[in-house]
Amino acid sequence: MAKAIEGQSVADVPIGALLSGGIDSSTIVALYQKYSRGPVRTYSIGFEEKGFDEAGHARAVAGHLGTDHHEHYVTVKEARDVIPLLPVIYDEPFADSSQIPAYLVSRHAREQVKVAITGDGGDELFGGYNRHRFIPRLWRGLTYVPRPLRRMTMGWAGRLPPEFWGGVANLLRPGDRPFLGSKIRKGIRAAQSAASFEQFYPAFLDEWEQSPVAGAEDGHPLDLQLAPDVPLATRIMYSDAISYLPDDILCKVDRASMAVGLETRVPFLDHRVAALAARIPIGLKIKGGRGKHILRDLLYREVPRGLFDRPKAGFAIPVGSWLRGELKPWAEELLDPARMAEEGWFDPAIVRRRWRDHVEGRTDSTAALWAILMFQAWLREQRRPVALAA
Repeated sequence: MAKAIEGQSVADVPIGALLSGGIDSSTIVALYQKYSRGPVRTYSIGFEEKGFDEAGHARAVAGHLGTDHHEHYVTVKEARDVIPLLPVIYDEPFADSSQIPAYLVSRHAREQVKVAITGDGGDELFGGYNRHRFIPRLWRGLTYVPRPLRRMTMGWAGRLPPEFWGGVANLLRPGDRPFLGSKIRKGIRAAQSAASFEQFYPAFLDEWEQSPVAGAEDGHPLDLQLAPDVPLATRIMYSDAISYLPDDILCKVDRASMAVGLETRVPFLDHRVAALAARIPIGLKIKGGRGKHILRDLLYREVPRGLFDRPKAGFAIPVGSWLRGELKPWAEELLDPARMAEEGWFDPAIVRRRWRDHVEGRTDSTAALWAILMFQAWLREQRRPVALAA
C-alpha cells in the first residue's frame, strides 16, 4: 500500500489528498503523510445540517497527522446551485446524489492543487459497506423461514414507514443513522418472496417496489455464482467491484473532478493492492461485526482508534429534505405528469404516487426519485438547441 501511494504521489504539479475522515481516506492520508517529506495538503468540505457534516472528523484526523488541512463549509445555496450543472458535467442521467459533494470538494481542492489522491475502492476490496456484513446474515436467517410465511409476515412489516424502523433500530443500538430506517424497510421488502440469494440481493438494491419505467419487464438476478464455496459477502464484494465501483463511485469522482480540471488518483486500485486484497480471507476483512478489519488494524497504527468509533456515514447531503422544500418547484416541473406521459419513458401514476408520499413525509424516497429527476434533467438538457459557433 505504501508503495502504491508513493508511486501515485509523484507529480510535477501541486498535489494533495481528499480527506473525509473515514477509514479509507484516513488510511491513504496517514500512509501518505508518514512517507512524505513535508505536510500533505488535505481537503474536506462540511455541511451545516446535523447528521450530514463530517468535516469535524476529517479535521481531527488531519490534526493528529499534522497535515496542511483545508476545509470549506458549503451553504445550502452553494450546493443547490450545482444541480443545474449535473446533466452537463455527467453527460448522462447519473443518479448518485453524492455527486454534488464530490464536485464541491473537487472544486475546493482545485483552488490549490491539480492532482488529488482519494480513498475510493477501499470498501469494495475490504468489505466496508454495511451490506457486506448484514445481507449475508439476513439471508442465512431467512432460509429457515418458509416463503409463504415470509410473504405473510413481511408483507405488513414492509408497509410500516422507514421512520418506524429507524426508531426501532436506534432503540436497540443508539446512534445517529439518518438512512437506517429506509434500508431496513428495503431489506424487509426484498425478503418477502426471494427464492435465492441471486434474487434477494438485486431486490435489496432496487429502490422501486414497482418499476416506474414504462413497459419495463421484471429485473434479472445477478450472476453471483463464483463457486459453490465462495462466501456470500465475497459474492457481494465481487458484484460491487465489477458494477457499483466502476459504474458509480469511479464515474462520479472522475467526472466531478475533471469538470474543474482536477486529476484524481486511487491507490487502493493499484493492481498490487487489489491482487493482495483478493487473496485476504473474508474473516480478516469482516470480523467482530465490523468491516475492513485488516485495514483498520493498519490505520490504528498511525491514528487513534477513538477517532473512528462511529457509524459509517457515507458522502451524503440532505437532498431528501431539499426536495420537500427549496427544490420542490424544480422537481415538480420535471415530474409533471403530462410531460412524463408525452415523453413516454416513465409511468406518471407510479412516479407521482412515490413523489406525493415523499413530499408528505410518509416515506423517504430520495434515492428513487433522484434517479428519475436526473434522467428528466438530462433529457431536458439534450433537447436544448445547440448553439453553433460563428
